[in-house]
Amino acid sequence: MAKPSKVSAVAEITEQFRGSSAAVITEYRGLSMAQLTTLRRALGTGATYTVSKNTLVKRAAQDAGVEGIEALLIGPTAIAFIAGEPVDAAKTLRDFAKDNKALVIKGGYMDGRSLSVDEVTRIADLDSREVLLAKLAGAMKGNLSKAAGLFAAPASQVARLAQALADKRAAEGSSDAAPAADAAEPAES
Repeated sequence: MAKPSKVSAVAEITEQFRGSSAAVITEYRGLSMAQLTTLRRALGTGATYTVSKNTLVKRAAQDAGVEGIEALLIGPTAIAFIAGEPVDAAKTLRDFAKDNKALVIKGGYMDGRSLSVDEVTRIADLDSREVLLAKLAGAMKGNLSKAAGLFAAPASQVARLAQALADKRAAEGSSDAAPAADAAEPAES
């Protein structure tokens, strides 16, 4: 019979798997408690960093329907369950691992499939959602400005053409009026 503490731990990890948009599996061997606390703070409120026994994580993953991470659960394992934006948490873990060589990213899980270390790194290299939305808005604004210019171009061309025609008529009218005035003066003498 399973101990109640292990049953509740498995249930908690299962809920974390179900409630998270992604999970990054790491090895934390050699990190101090102060470093783990720093990492948890750096991850912020959008992610939780949980240290658990591999057998409990395997059971919880099975209960949650998470497949393909069994090979990653070797050695001391900690999982970052990401409830918010996966890009931000992946960047935090990648940057922390660069500064602290004891943290090793093993892989992850997102959108119903397991992720390799390279895939986690590629996610970390992406711009955040806010930056991507700002880029999209800028591109759309640029295209709208171009469209407004194209729609305004025919009207401005017609206006320039009308002005050029009026200038030409005025020039022809003044040149026609000047010889008529010259012709009228000798007739009066």
